[in-house]
Amino acid sequence: MSLLASLKFSFKNLRANRKRSFLTILGIIIGVAAVIIIMAVGAGAQSLIFNQITSVGSNLIGVMPGASDEEGPPASVMGIVVTTLKYDDALALKKIPDVVAVTSFVRGLETIQRENQKTDVTYIGTTAEYPLVETSSVEEGTFFDNADEKGLSRVAVLGWQVWQDLFNNQNPIGETIKIKKENFRVIGVMKKRGVQAFENKDTQVYIPLETAQKTMLGINHVSMIRVKVASDEKVPTVLTEIKQILRSRHDITGDEPDDFSARAATQALDVLSQVTNALSFFLAGIASISLLVGGIGIMNIMLIAVNERTREIGLRKAVGATSKNVQIQFLTESMILTAIGGIFGMIIGIILSWLIALVANYLGYQWDFIISPLSIILGLSISCSVGIIFGWYPAQRASRLEPVEALRHE
Repeated sequence: MSLLASLKFSFKNLRANRKRSFLTILGIIIGVAAVIIIMAVGAGAQSLIFNQITSVGSNLIGVMPGASDEEGPPASVMGIVVTTLKYDDALALKKIPDVVAVTSFVRGLETIQRENQKTDVTYIGTTAEYPLVETSSVEEGTFFDNADEKGLSRVAVLGWQVWQDLFNNQNPIGETIKIKKENFRVIGVMKKRGVQAFENKDTQVYIPLETAQKTMLGINHVSMIRVKVASDEKVPTVLTEIKQILRSRHDITGDEPDDFSARAATQALDVLSQVTNALSFFLAGIASISLLVGGIGIMNIMLIAVNERTREIGLRKAVGATSKNVQIQFLTESMILTAIGGIFGMIIGIILSWLIALVANYLGYQWDFIISPLSIILGLSISCSVGIIFGWYPAQRASRLEPVEALRHE
């Protein structure tokens, strides 16, 4: 029997049992779709991380208090209060030749009030160079300057959403707001920025660093220093200088570990990319289990088909069909089932991945729709392998039937 005739005969048999054929390939459809969706979500998550970091700037270096190894986060990220970084450290780093600007940060959570309007915000204590470091700008009014910073001025710059919540698009310049029972005069409103570095910048309020330290929080340390470098090429050199300067200022010698963590934005991108890659392949492996379940279903259905078609097999062998012909026939039917399931699974996986990207972008995240060729190749190759592996045993069983015994079967 030719391959074309075998394919025609297989499709005829599968059409004769449409419901059973559909239920058989359902597991393959789900498995292939799951593999494609998971790998697409992993690629989308990587694009989100990349977009979030590059939106802040790839020429930035972050310095946080607390020791860490090269792969792990500093202690301050884990919620542990570490006080090893000071504002004077930031001033020292500003003297590095290739540094464009340096800003320091502290933060707190409070309810902000204006007359009868209230909203919960994160207030950021920072320095006058914040807009330059963050590549942001003011929409209304001005940002505070060095004089405001040194004079413990009670001035505030509102994030765009805070402005909308408290003033409903009215001019807020010169108006008074209350943060933690302290009155602040509004001097500016930041342009709308959305989510950057996994924070909604529009729901923040910015006040001078020393005002936040002494008036609001009662501390003399900073929670982070961010350094903007002249160019991406200068980042490795500046990073080395930052570590040397801080070790000297903190009296760290010899093999003593750093009491700070200094990393470039690109380093964070590399670490997070490795994590998302590993997670994607791990979840894709779990999703492949459904393909295994689908393969077992195919084997069971094909074994049932062998029993139902025993007389047919006997008749075909009696008129000249060889054991190889019978084996190829059943193996072809098994592979057709998995091929159809793989194709439909691929289509469904791509559509659902696109919908996920669409929803994520609607919610304000920079999520790219990415379907990697690897995910399609992986899903289809696994589904075809399932057809061969799990179809082989029923095909072998059918080919070994003796014609006389098969013809006697009721």
